[in-house]
Amino acid sequence: MAAVAVPIPADPAAAVPTRPRRFGRTLRRLPLNLAMAVVALLWLVPTVGLLVTALRPLALFNVNGWWEALLHPSELTLQNFRHIIEDPSITRALLNTVLITAPATVLVVLLGALAGYAFAWIDFRWRDALFLVMVGLLVVPLQMALLPVAKLYGTLGIYGSILGVVLFHTAFGLPFAIFLLRNFFATIPKDLPEAARLDGASELRIFTRVMLPLGLPAIASLAIFQFLWVWNDLLVSLVFAKTSNAPITVAIQQQLRAFGGSIDVISAASFVSMLVPLAVFFAFQRYFAAGLLGGSVK
Repeated sequence: MAAVAVPIPADPAAAVPTRPRRFGRTLRRLPLNLAMAVVALLWLVPTVGLLVTALRPLALFNVNGWWEALLHPSELTLQNFRHIIEDPSITRALLNTVLITAPATVLVVLLGALAGYAFAWIDFRWRDALFLVMVGLLVVPLQMALLPVAKLYGTLGIYGSILGVVLFHTAFGLPFAIFLLRNFFATIPKDLPEAARLDGASELRIFTRVMLPLGLPAIASLAIFQFLWVWNDLLVSLVFAKTSNAPITVAIQQQLRAFGGSIDVISAASFVSMLVPLAVFFAFQRYFAAGLLGGSVK
């Protein structure tokens, strides 16, 4: 029986980092870590300021800055958030935001995944030309479509409705969705769909059982982008949504216009509006980087 040679490192001690080496590596990375920590703290200052402002009583807003409350935490109160919960216009606006954002995100992800799979793996006439047209739509600003679409919505009778806002967000979210998912699906080894076809699987079955599970990182990244864009949108909702169907961004803007001194309501509503996108991002952040980098290398 022939002996199997086992490779041995030339220097076994070099394979395991010693304590001085680890310390030296940490010391070399210290300036970069400190710089990143400073940038992170500066990035968090507006968020912390918004939270502290939302927790301050209205009587203190004209006395000193929000940073003074950090020295006197006993002044902070939840009264502003109670006013938000008891305000029917704000609660209705939050519900409208969910009714707009959820279908606009689901439709873009579903239609974008179907189109991205077709552009990547189905050979049909004028496929490359249509994909170039789709990529060209990425540079079209949505502002130039506001008036024509508003006129079209008036003809169809959906102007001012939630449906109109959802359709507009879906239409302008699809080019980026198709571009991102097509590039990601194209990186999947072609042996997988070909093996599934040899086993008799239909295109729909290949899409649902093979492509969707493998494309989960890109789909999650797309869902995050679309959700954040629609949730934080103001311009489209100002144009196409009437007051009863307006999302939270429009409700906050109307509070600012009608009551210029109601910073307590505006700050609390803004912070509540920020919590949901943060929760969505942290829930899918493990897929985010993988989805962005998935189509960059083939």
